[in-house]
Amino acid sequence: MLMANTNVYLTLLLLLSVLKWVQSTPHSSTNYVQDACSVTRYRALCINTLAPFSTTAETSPSKWARAGVSITIGETKKVTQYLMKVKNYRTMKGSYKIPLSDCIECLQDAIDQLQGSLGVLRKLNARNFYAQMGDITTWLSAVLTDHETCLDGFENPRGKQAKMVRNRVLRSSYFTSNALALVNKLATSGLDNTVA
Repeated sequence: MLMANTNVYLTLLLLLSVLKWVQSTPHSSTNYVQDACSVTRYRALCINTLAPFSTTAETSPSKWARAGVSITIGETKKVTQYLMKVKNYRTMKGSYKIPLSDCIECLQDAIDQLQGSLGVLRKLNARNFYAQMGDITTWLSAVLTDHETCLDGFENPRGKQAKMVRNRVLRSSYFTSNALALVNKLATSGLDNTVA
């Protein structure tokens, strides 16, 4: 009986010490993404979309920047595909036909800029770091301009379809804003040892 009580006591003691250790650990995966997204304007969106990257990115600004740009590419592609469906099914009528075509062209340009940014982020090096950061921030700023140009055609939208187009493009611009903030954080913190 004494041996059984001792085993229960030791097991309980072990569980308590493990629980205390977990609580005292400075960063959990939730903390990593919250720390990374603290510099973004659309923090909740950032946390929700980048949370899956927590275990791999941890505290690496370069990995968070790559994750932010990658997520933005996916979102911008989805919005562009949606706009192309709207155009192909001719559900957008009247004065929105030309702005819709312009918007598709702007977002296709944005995808090219985003992909170029991701390509450079994957090849960062100490010798060219600041020039690379300058290129990436220029390209991501151009992506924001592409979104703004698109949104100009849907200012004060009338009709359900025009409002949906505006909302989707606007949400995509939030992703871009967050990616730019993550890149700016990388630019100010410098190249870390976990670039790979």
